[in-house]
Amino acid sequence: MDHLNVNFANSLYIRGKNTVKTMGKIKKIGVLTSGGDAPGMNACIRAVVRTGLYHKLEVTGIYHGYEGLMNAEFEKMCSHSVANIIQRGGTILKSARSMRFKTSEGMKAAYDNLVNEKIDALVVIGGDGSFRGADALYKKYGLPVIGIPGTIDNDLYGTDFTIGYDTAINTVVEAVDKIRDTASSHSRLFFIEVMGRDAGFIALRSGIACGAEAILVPETVTYIPELIKQLEHGRRQNKASGIIIVAEGDDEGGAFEVAAKVKEKFDYYDTRVSILGHLQRGGSPSCMDRVLASTMGYGAVKALLKGETCVMVGVVNKKTVLTPFEKAVKHHVEINKELLNMAQILSL
Repeated sequence: MDHLNVNFANSLYIRGKNTVKTMGKIKKIGVLTSGGDAPGMNACIRAVVRTGLYHKLEVTGIYHGYEGLMNAEFEKMCSHSVANIIQRGGTILKSARSMRFKTSEGMKAAYDNLVNEKIDALVVIGGDGSFRGADALYKKYGLPVIGIPGTIDNDLYGTDFTIGYDTAINTVVEAVDKIRDTASSHSRLFFIEVMGRDAGFIALRSGIACGAEAILVPETVTYIPELIKQLEHGRRQNKASGIIIVAEGDDEGGAFEVAAKVKEKFDYYDTRVSILGHLQRGGSPSCMDRVLASTMGYGAVKALLKGETCVMVGVVNKKTVLTPFEKAVKHHVEINKELLNMAQILSL
C-alpha cells in the first residue's frame, strides 16, 4: 500500500495519501452498526464510546444502522451504557440494511436528524456497503465519517483482519471437529457449507485448521473429476471418513450441489451435507476479535480528532492504518494461493 506515516499520541498510524482532512472542532459523535452483524461489534462500540468520553466528547448511539439514522433512533451514551458488553456477540445498537438511505430523500432525512441532534461526526461499523453509504453522506453534506471493518468475511482491503473473522473461523472449526467424530464413526463423507458468497477466506482458514480433505472457494475453479480423484486416493489410503469445506459462493454451487455431483460418480462413502449458516455470525467474540475491535474503535475516535474523514481504520502488520473508502471497497483482496496449495498437500 502507498501510505504516509502519521503519529497520533503514543500510537503509530499510517495515513493513505488520498485521505481527506477536515477542519473544525468536533464536540459530539454518533456511532452505528450496519449490515451483517459480527462478533466483536460490541467491543468496538464500547471502545468508541469510552474513547470519545475520555476526550470530552458527547457520544450518541444510533440504533438499526442507517434506518435508525433516518428515523432519529438516538440514545445518549455514557460509560455504563457499554458496561458488560465486550464479551457479547451481536450488536447492542442493532443492525439493518437500508435501501431507503440510498435515495436522496433518505439521505437528507438522515442528515437533517444528525444536524438536529448536533452530531458533528459519524463512526460507522460495518462492511463495504456501509462504507459506501458513509462516503456518500460526506460527499453530499460534508459530515466527517470514519469506517471500522465489521464483517466475518475478511474481504476488505486495508486491514489484515476484520472484526468477527477470527470468531467465525473458530466457530466453524468447533462445529467441524464435532462433525468429524460422526463422520469417522460411520465412514461418511461430509460436505460442509460455510459463509463466503464472494470470498473464500472463512473456508480456507477453517479448512486448514480442520484438516479438510478438500476446500472449495469462489476464487478458484472447482473440477469435480479432480475432487473425485482426490477422494479415491484417500480411499486407497484407507481413510475412514472425509470432510469437504465448501464456501457458499463456489462456482459449482453450494454444498448440496457439489455433494450431488460427487455422489453420481463416487459412492464409496455415505454422503451427508451440513450447512453451518448463521451459526457463524453468533457467539462470544474471541480474544483476538475483542482486542482488534477495541484497537479499531479507539483508532477511529483518534482519527476524527485529527481531522480525518472518509477512511477505514485497519490493522496491518500490527500497526493501525487508515485507508480511503474508495480503496477499501474497490480493491479486491486476493486469497493466499500458497495456503490453498499447502492445504491440498496436507490432505493427502
